[in-house]
Formats: sequence, structure tokens, C-alpha cells
Amino acid sequence: MVRKATTNDIQRILELLVQVDMVHHEGRPDLFKGPATKYNAEELQKIIDDETTPVFVCENDEGYVLGHAFCIHKQVIGDSVLTDVKTLYIDDICVDEKARGQKVGTQLYDYVVDYARKNGFYNITLNVWTCNPGAAKFYEAMGLKPQKTCMEQIL
Repeated sequence: MVRKATTNDIQRILELLVQVDMVHHEGRPDLFKGPATKYNAEELQKIIDDETTPVFVCENDEGYVLGHAFCIHKQVIGDSVLTDVKTLYIDDICVDEKARGQKVGTQLYDYVVDYARKNGFYNITLNVWTCNPGAAKFYEAMGLKPQKTCMEQIL
């Protein structure tokens, strides 16, 4: 079952955030410290309480959280170049490494798409690190296509 995250989910979300960080740390230890979380419990509480940063969790029949999706409402208004579109940005999707292959990610993504449609968003965007090819493959399977490419030159 997928639902909106609550205060009671914070500890489990923090555990999942460490898993996210470690995937990135293993792929890019020059950029990601590992093991760490991008938010602390207080910051997570503010995110969960904010309607413009919805967090969804997928739990099993026993109520154990198997994954999460962090989203952010974004809208460009009055830009001289870009159109006025309302975008739902997926800041993070994580499926517990022990639950991968059980369609948890698909359930989360489908829920996010339904949320975006019901709330009048034009599109859904996200970033995926090239050091995480499994995530890129998953997002492509969900129907996402590259919108732009961020490039780097390490000096």
C-alpha cells in the first residue's frame, strides 16, 4: 500500500536515506561521503508537514515501510524563455535493498503519477546519476525519457 508519509515514518525513512546515499557513495565516492542522510529528523518533519513537498511511502501488509518517494512542487511563472508549467519533481525514490524486485518502486511511481495527474501537473521530472544504472533502467521502464543532460569535467 502507498500512502502519504507521517511523523511515525521518519525513523524508517532515515534508514532508507542511508541506503540511497550508499548507492551514490559507491558510485561516486568523490562526491558522496557515505554513510549519511541528506535530511535529519527535524528537516524530515518539516518536509512531511509541507503540502508542496509530499512524501509517499509504500508499506507491506504488516505496515513496514519498504520504500519512499520525495516530491517537490515546482512552477515556472512569467519566465522570459520558459513556459508557465507546473512540474512535480521527484527528489528521491528509494526501495529497500531487501525489497527490490517486488514492484515497490513501480507502486510508488504509479502513485506519484496519479497524484500529479489529480493535482494538475504538466509533467514529472527527476535526476538520475549515471553511477546508478539500475535506477536509470527503472525510470526508462516507467516511461521517462531524458529531458536534459548535466555534464562535468573533473579537474
